[in-house]
Amino acid sequence: MLGTRSILLASVALAIAGTDGAFAGAFAIREQSAYGQGSSFAGVAAGGALSSMFWNPATITQLDGLNTEMGASLIIPFAEHKSGGATVVNNSGEMAGVPSSYYSYQFNENLWGGLGINAPFGLGVSFPKIWAGGAGSAHAQDSAVQSINLNPNIAYKVNEWLSVAVGLQAQYLGVNYEQFLGAVPPNLVLKGNGWGFGATAGVTVKPTKTTTIGLGYRSAINQNVSGKVYNNLGGGTNGPIEAEIRLPDTVTFGLRQDVNDRFRVLAGVEWSNWSRIGTTLIEQPGGAPALGPGGVAQIALPFEYDDGWLFSLGGEYDVYDNVTLRAGVAYEKSPISDRVRTPRLPDNNRMWYSVGATVKDIFPNLNIDLAYSFIDVADTSVNVVAGNPWFTGTPYTGSVNSNIH
Repeated sequence: MLGTRSILLASVALAIAGTDGAFAGAFAIREQSAYGQGSSFAGVAAGGALSSMFWNPATITQLDGLNTEMGASLIIPFAEHKSGGATVVNNSGEMAGVPSSYYSYQFNENLWGGLGINAPFGLGVSFPKIWAGGAGSAHAQDSAVQSINLNPNIAYKVNEWLSVAVGLQAQYLGVNYEQFLGAVPPNLVLKGNGWGFGATAGVTVKPTKTTTIGLGYRSAINQNVSGKVYNNLGGGTNGPIEAEIRLPDTVTFGLRQDVNDRFRVLAGVEWSNWSRIGTTLIEQPGGAPALGPGGVAQIALPFEYDDGWLFSLGGEYDVYDNVTLRAGVAYEKSPISDRVRTPRLPDNNRMWYSVGATVKDIFPNLNIDLAYSFIDVADTSVNVVAGNPWFTGTPYTGSVNSNIH
């Protein structure tokens, strides 16, 4: 039998290996809980499962003794690119597995400790080296983001209606970015990785016996990434580089309302502070600008995102004492606007449609959660022309039809 230390190490290894290829709002990964996904994450910050600690660490006081939860999501994205009425890329999305694991322990009647291991950010897209006659190639080549987040926390149950919690975040981020600027692609490759640190906090309140309200916070993290730039056009920087990527903080509100002994209404709202990411400037060690091909301009990644929002509503029904069914819908406002969108990450507003189930005590003390979501992304226009900060002199206009299972 694997010991606790072995399980934790395996969870870390799986989280690093499994994040490449995810496709979510901007490049955040929401799929951190099979339980929460079944209701499109409605009410998840108010509890219901150990994995609720990702959104609100105070929810672990709802579970007595020692608990573990391990999960995995398979994300299957589809993104068909068209330009001039013709399909130029069949599918730029890459399928990915996203694991997660959670642990909690009750020390006494008031104090709990918890640990979450997650991959909160990820991206994997793949494009032909030459596509759309080279116009598309200038704005989208292969890219990947991988992450792992370690989140220990402490929760305190003040009384029967109030719990509070705080925690730490230690987050690894790895990036790979390719760009085509002429001649034989790719001409510019950025590779790097680094660590950033932050905090989490949360509170749950039970104003009545049938109502639970949760509010959780995950702090912003400034990722200090170090790596190399490879430039085969000459005249620019080749060698070590550094960059600071300003990732967002999030606030999540959750509500669980018992209608009767078997039926509960779930609701949630989440805000993501993506507008803080701004433009990432690439520098050489020591602070000098890292220059692109030709040695004229500093290499920059002008994300310039807006804030993101998610509004969700769902419910769950206990069909039997050991079987619960749930469903939910959500509307997600993308942080990527028409002004800054590129074919590399053609994100847009989307609707979530989800169903799920929990079967308890399949074996003693073993429950299984299952969920499926269909994410319908709004029809998306892509206009990388003057005014778009990613415009480099080669215009590209097209559209993207995308969805996610």
